[in-house]
Amino acid sequence: MTWLELSVQVDNEAVESVSELLARYGYNGGVVAEPAWIPGDEGPEFSYDPNRPVTLRTYIPLDPQAEDVRQRLEQALWHFNQIRPLGPLQARHLEEEDWANAWKQHYSIMRVGQRTVIVPSWLEYSPTPDDVVIALDPGMAFGTGLHPTTQLCLRLLERYAQPGLRTLDLGTGSGILAIAAAKLGAGPVLAIDNDPVAAQVAAENVRINQIDHVVTAGTGSLGAGQHMGHWLSGDFGEEHSADASTPPTTPQFNLIAANLIAKVLVILANDLAAALVPGGILISSGIIDTKEADVVTAFEAAGLRQLERHVEGEWLALVHTR
Repeated sequence: MTWLELSVQVDNEAVESVSELLARYGYNGGVVAEPAWIPGDEGPEFSYDPNRPVTLRTYIPLDPQAEDVRQRLEQALWHFNQIRPLGPLQARHLEEEDWANAWKQHYSIMRVGQRTVIVPSWLEYSPTPDDVVIALDPGMAFGTGLHPTTQLCLRLLERYAQPGLRTLDLGTGSGILAIAAAKLGAGPVLAIDNDPVAAQVAAENVRINQIDHVVTAGTGSLGAGQHMGHWLSGDFGEEHSADASTPPTTPQFNLIAANLIAKVLVILANDLAAALVPGGILISSGIIDTKEADVVTAFEAAGLRQLERHVEGEWLALVHTR
């Protein structure tokens, strides 16, 4: 089979929004982000320049519908471009063998926080004694460690993940936060996502990191989240939010990482609070600054007390306790 790679350059603030747009058209909703990498002074580690454009790529089968899909995506990007400047949509053909490895070339070894090192599973890395190494095969799922919200959560997990803490990674994506929590000593860890593709990728990454005895990955959500579709679908299950058929959430987690979006965090506020044991810690992110007040208000109404607030660009992470 031949594939069509569609790519566009965007500034860092537009990565999330344009990724969502590309995911509507790409195969399995997959989007690859290629930042402006800067080689490290020592070894193979890389950082990225936030002032330079990020290249986003998605892939579609080159079938009779491909040109129609390309045109619809180009039109959608044109409308987005009226709000925020974008580069032109680029297209190139890839054969099956090339497509299978095309997205891999855009990932490099990346250090986040003080200890966490994200290593693509096909690369080699020699860790220092204090490194927490996460071997990651992101596949066509979100959560590669690049996005600021993921990085905020990883830094907070370095502080809060401790041995013996029963942990939930809600909206696990590639499984990166669940794996980090487990390698920092927390456990048992439950990693769940409404997207079956993401849950499958997470399970494979758990296996690659040899922590399947600590982390269980699967499809699912909490409380009202059980009625939601994938977060990109726009189906937030709000008509079921007060549905008596939804089983009550019971306190069972000492630590919860919820890297979602603000609207989902607001809907799940009561369920997140109910899932925490007294004194437990909730790390929430995926919150754009314009929606912070909505999340803060919902969490306060659910009986959660804010401990910390962290910002990177226009994105936030909050720490609450019950």
